Amino acid sequence: MVNFETLKSQKKEFGRNNFLEVARKKAITEDGENEFISVSRGYFLPDGSERFKKSLTIPDDEEIKKFVAQSILEL
Repeated sequence: MVNFETLKSQKKEFGRNNFLEVARKKAITEDGENEFISVSRGYFLPDGSERFKKSLTIPDDEEIKKFVAQSILEL
């Protein structure tokens, strides 16, 4: 069994009903814990609740985070 804990997140709304969320999360299992970065796309339902469509996770590794950030800026 894996439990996920969101440590910190930021959201940016775009379009009519959409948002992007960038979050630092922790996966907790009986064998230990693992922190990672999650980039998720979601939308708002008419009642204001959130639903997520797609998600990408990257390891909490400084070199990988710099690579992803720099690659996005260069595209």
